[in-house]
Amino acid sequence: MKAVSDELMSALMDDMRDVAKAEIMPRFRGVTADAMRAKTMVDDLVTDADIAAEKSLSARLTARFPGIAIIGEEAVSEDASVLSRLAAADLAAVIDPVDGTWHFAHGTPMFGSILAIVSGGETIAGLIHYPVLGDFLVARRGYGAWHVALDGTQTRLSVAAPTPLEEMHGFIPLHMFEPDRREKLATRVLNFLRVTTWRCSAWEYRMLATGAMSFCLNESLKPWDHAAGVLIHAEAGGHAATMEGETYRPTMTGGHLLAAPDAASWNAIRTSL
Repeated sequence: MKAVSDELMSALMDDMRDVAKAEIMPRFRGVTADAMRAKTMVDDLVTDADIAAEKSLSARLTARFPGIAIIGEEAVSEDASVLSRLAAADLAAVIDPVDGTWHFAHGTPMFGSILAIVSGGETIAGLIHYPVLGDFLVARRGYGAWHVALDGTQTRLSVAAPTPLEEMHGFIPLHMFEPDRREKLATRVLNFLRVTTWRCSAWEYRMLATGAMSFCLNESLKPWDHAAGVLIHAEAGGHAATMEGETYRPTMTGGHLLAAPDAASWNAIRTSL
């Protein structure tokens, strides 16, 4: 598959809406201690909603695309070898069923569901659904990035205009970097107007693609966090690459990803950091 049609994009959005309605929203604000568990660290959570939503969306995608490789965050958490299927797959779906699980588990609405369709190692469609709002950010390569409102109204997205560093807002999760890198970044973030972290890729990419925030530096390259978001950001006019200058690919597993309004801004931010 080289492209995703309008009809297929609509069907994928329907699938994500249905899964959110059946598996995510009924559990929102009803998460109890026995319905959430820690994974890699005390605040890296998984809930019953994550697991049920991933299983449900995976089943729908498998029925829609026979033979597709499913790369789900929770499946990889249970069996790390699942991630290796992405590089070899002719067609793959990368799923983050509830991105921003910490927020979801604690009753705040800053979470989303992320789906990327990857063909031959390249993201050809990215969709981010925001179940509380009922809207989407979506993109296909070469077709622009779009906000799709609850009523179906579509608005083309555009990243922030380039500005001097001291006027930029950005995301950097300082606590997630290795200690020596964290110490250096902690002083360098003062070069910008404001730097924060929202603990949710779905919402951070929303802020980048709508122009509310200028840049984001990520400490890891998990494909369920970035495969869809990088495409949406690029189709909204943005520029993203690793700090070594390498173009992002969903099969990457190492490096730090920097997203910015354009190449010139990317270079200026990288130099500053």
